[in-house]
Amino acid sequence: MTAEPTGLRARKKQRTRDALLRVALELFTAKGYEQTTVDEIVETVEVSQRTFFRYFASKEEAAFAVQELVETHFIAELRERPADEGPFEALRNAVLSAWDTIGEAIEEIVPVELHMRSYQMIESTPVLLAAHLRRSTEVEETIAELIAEREGLDVDADPRPRIAVAAFSGVMRVTGRLWGQGVDASMESLRGLTEAYLDHLGPALAENWRTS
Repeated sequence: MTAEPTGLRARKKQRTRDALLRVALELFTAKGYEQTTVDEIVETVEVSQRTFFRYFASKEEAAFAVQELVETHFIAELRERPADEGPFEALRNAVLSAWDTIGEAIEEIVPVELHMRSYQMIESTPVLLAAHLRRSTEVEETIAELIAEREGLDVDADPRPRIAVAAFSGVMRVTGRLWGQGVDASMESLRGLTEAYLDHLGPALAENWRTS
């Protein structure tokens, strides 16, 4: 019996994972996360439970798989920003650069529209929203450490990296929520909304809002 080429085997595994993820997100958004079972997911894809758990440790991991892709993409972009960019400039340019290319990466796995519905589902499912906030805290710490490293600072001795990332992350949460509530599911709309809100971040923190 001829052994299956390594490249073909890897592609088959990727197709299986992508199919499980698409079906999981479709069922989560149609029926509800807690109402969907792993059995329903694997029956639809026609694989075993063992196969599901080969790719995802839990339903929760499947629910956040695309979001994790987005976060990983952003962090990779941040690592590549020029050293002469200041903290907010690096964060802003990294996220806008990430949005320029992330749509294509998402579309290779699931339709962007399904990602939008999944984001709405996470925001409206208490158990997932709690997990989302926990995961966001972990990601923010990673980003703060990156910013501190860029600036040559000790993240535990200097509060500025965590403060900057907290402000930035707050904007990202607001724009993500507004995008999820909107009617335009495109990455372009999310990028535009993000850019507009980030441009207001500095003035919103520094200016006197009162008018005479």
